[in-house]
Amino acid sequence: MAVMPDAKALEEVTRAAAKGGLPPIDKWNPEFCGDMDMRIRRDGTWFYEGTPIGRHKLVRLFSTVLKKEGDAYFLVTPVEKLGIVVEDVPFIAVDVEAADGALTFTTNVGDTVTADPEHPIRVVRDADGAPAPYVTVRRNLEARIDRKSFYRLVDLGEVRDQDGTDWFGVVSRDTFFAIIPAAELPD
Repeated sequence: MAVMPDAKALEEVTRAAAKGGLPPIDKWNPEFCGDMDMRIRRDGTWFYEGTPIGRHKLVRLFSTVLKKEGDAYFLVTPVEKLGIVVEDVPFIAVDVEAADGALTFTTNVGDTVTADPEHPIRVVRDADGAPAPYVTVRRNLEARIDRKSFYRLVDLGEVRDQDGTDWFGVVSRDTFFAIIPAAELPD
């Protein structure tokens, strides 16, 4: 049975979010209350009870109380913890800016993050061998890097030796993020 979020707890979170910043969900450890009929599709669209959530401010609010534990995702408040379904990762990096030796991403929910050792870029290959790039945004939550932003990264890429193997990748804040072995680059 799907559970409805507690209105008073959401009101508290909304007030905190209005002041800017993110709520301290890492300090909250409420009891699990059940699963909520909420899903985040691979394309970054948030659904509630099968209907897309059209209000960006509401999606942003929910995104600020999103927590990942193991492979499971939850919306948390100081008094409740509700399970939700995330098809891939919760966010999409919809833009990247390269400036002053740093790569800064903007997500579909308005977060900005600069790639560094605490916010690494990783690339995995799907079943067809196509690259699927990700960047860690916050609290162990990732954004899948959209195609246009990934192409920008490729344009900025360079080859570097990593433990005796040449890798093609990008640099941000003096950290090299490997994308693909250089030997696999097309001619």
